[in-house]
Amino acid sequence: MTAVPKTRSVTSRRVETFAIAAAGTAGFWLLNLPLPFLFGPLFASLLAALMHRPLIGFGQVSKAARTILGVAVGSSLTPEVVAQLPQMAASVIFVPVYIAVIGLVGMPFFHKVTGFDRVTSWYAAMPGGLQDMVIFGSEAGGDARALSLIHATRVAIIVTLAPIILHWGFGAELDQPIGAPAASLSLKEMGLMVLAALVGWKGGERIGLFGATILGPMIVTAVLTMAGLIHTRPPAESILAAQFMIGIGIGVGYVGVTLRELRKDVLAGVFFVIILAVLAIVMTAIVVGLGLAPGQEAFLSFAPGGQAEMAVLAIVSGADLGFVVVHHIARIFLVITCAPLAARLFTRQDKSKT
Repeated sequence: MTAVPKTRSVTSRRVETFAIAAAGTAGFWLLNLPLPFLFGPLFASLLAALMHRPLIGFGQVSKAARTILGVAVGSSLTPEVVAQLPQMAASVIFVPVYIAVIGLVGMPFFHKVTGFDRVTSWYAAMPGGLQDMVIFGSEAGGDARALSLIHATRVAIIVTLAPIILHWGFGAELDQPIGAPAASLSLKEMGLMVLAALVGWKGGERIGLFGATILGPMIVTAVLTMAGLIHTRPPAESILAAQFMIGIGIGVGYVGVTLRELRKDVLAGVFFVIILAVLAIVMTAIVVGLGLAPGQEAFLSFAPGGQAEMAVLAIVSGADLGFVVVHHIARIFLVITCAPLAARLFTRQDKSKT
């Protein structure tokens, strides 16, 4: 009689996931490759997932890691930066134009070219948060698995290509200080950062704030920074930990992927990223040409990656973090508020034809 294999526990799967990610980090570190704490776990987890290893994310721990970036952004919103917000409005105006163009190009691509239904096509095209687009799309009747793979592919490729473009296109070095060591920071300020992260995260979730893990801590920290209570970013060790968890999160998105999904969903995501890259470069050229922002900041502001990932790249490249994040907040806000309205319109049109 053949023994039935036992289902592995969540704990053992997370131990394996952590070990694989740590090995990837160590490998990138030893080879002196860029961003080892982000790309090491990302590519190691991605490779393991494609080899059908039963990886799994870290749930609340991953969310907690993202709050670190929210605190980092909030601590950069000093009175001097806030005073520059009106000047950013001229380039922020291009964000809704950018989203509209992406929708006009992406919707026909996914529906007519790759054969997805209209709701799935719409949410696949929208450059919003991965989790938000999957949740909204599935609630509207779209293919949740396809949306997950398409957006995971978008984020993975953008995060991979963006540093190359920053270095070769804009001459940016990705070795800027990400923060001071914890040993050199005030215990009082670090305590306030932890408090801001927890209050902002949980308070944001309670009131239904989109992107609560980043925006909640960002808002609370910005208030404390403006009040003169916080004067520095979170410790460097915590930002490295956030990069590590983000890398794992992207990689495990491919767990269980099939050959059919690779051929249709992932390949569709790859081709759409090429389209997005062209649109992002065009938008960057327009913003820079009009003198609204330097090239590095303009590119990071309109690169359609995840908000957390772009914040990391802004930090390590020395870009104006506040400028970049303001544009991504505008993008995510518009997509989250407008995308469901457009999806309902598609659903009504489909029903009227039946």
